[in-house]
Amino acid sequence: MGAPDPARTVLRPGLCPAEVLGDPFAVAIFDGIGLGQWLRYVVAFLELAGGIGLCIPRLAAPAAAGLVLLMIGAALTQAFVLHGGVLVVTPLVLGALAAVIAVTRRNETLATHR
Repeated sequence: MGAPDPARTVLRPGLCPAEVLGDPFAVAIFDGIGLGQWLRYVVAFLELAGGIGLCIPRLAAPAAAGLVLLMIGAALTQAFVLHGGVLVVTPLVLGALAAVIAVTRRNETLATHR
């Protein structure tokens, strides 16, 4: 089991509460995207599923890989749809942390399938 992974500790609490709770900033961002509030719930579900997956050692790598993809989408959306400027940094940092988890935990995932 070992010591808690610092990246997991950083990622887990901050993933989806704003979307689920209807934070006005999150609502405004998804309004700006223009696809409706249903996307906010889909993103919140994916973030929550990824956060739960990070807590399960054999699922940590695939969950982190999914979060990397989600953060790439968030960064691209911030950059090209919302023209977010500096706000692009947040999903890039979270995506980089998730990538570190995906790489460092891949052996645990592979070990369960042998």
